[in-house]
Amino acid sequence: MQLYEFGPTRSIRMRWMLQELGVDFESVTVNLRAGEHRHPDFLKLNPAGKIPVLVDGDLVLTESVAIMLYLAEKYLDKGLVPTDIKHRAQVNRWLLFAVTELEQPLWRISRHTALYPEHLRLPAEVSLARQNFTDMVAVMEDHMQGCQFMVGNTVTVADFVCAYTLDWANEIRLLDGCPQLLRYMERMYARPNAPLRIAAAIANVNT
Repeated sequence: MQLYEFGPTRSIRMRWMLQELGVDFESVTVNLRAGEHRHPDFLKLNPAGKIPVLVDGDLVLTESVAIMLYLAEKYLDKGLVPTDIKHRAQVNRWLLFAVTELEQPLWRISRHTALYPEHLRLPAEVSLARQNFTDMVAVMEDHMQGCQFMVGNTVTVADFVCAYTLDWANEIRLLDGCPQLLRYMERMYARPNAPLRIAAAIANVNT
């Protein structure tokens, strides 16, 4: 099994899943700064030119949440995806909530503060995205009142997606009013098989 990854990107959560599952894998670094994601060899794996990519035998899989669900289902005995249909529905709910309601405004902020050329950046988009995120993360903050994990009493694939997304938000000070989520995120990253947090991964790339 090969994981195509790069430092602080969403490939962190793939690595987290694999480490939690105890699965041996080969790490293949795709240096985004050097443009390796646009190399023809990589584009054969993912024509979108994005990471992560998981290669498992003859299966080439892209899209981080799809990869995580595949791994959870392949190693079903590890319990990272519930077998109960109602619990599984809740896992899917929070996976989709994280990638639609939380990640999308985070991406908008990143694009208009760092990724787009300066002449294309729109400060108003940043303000709107921050408000969109704040409104939606409050829903998750309320949900986590008295909860250890996103769904049920044990860790699931939803927790790795949500914890990474919250760490991303925390890097730009969007969790200051969310004590439940800050404690939850710290608990998740204190797990023995947790990966580097985003700040540490960025530091590694910069050294």
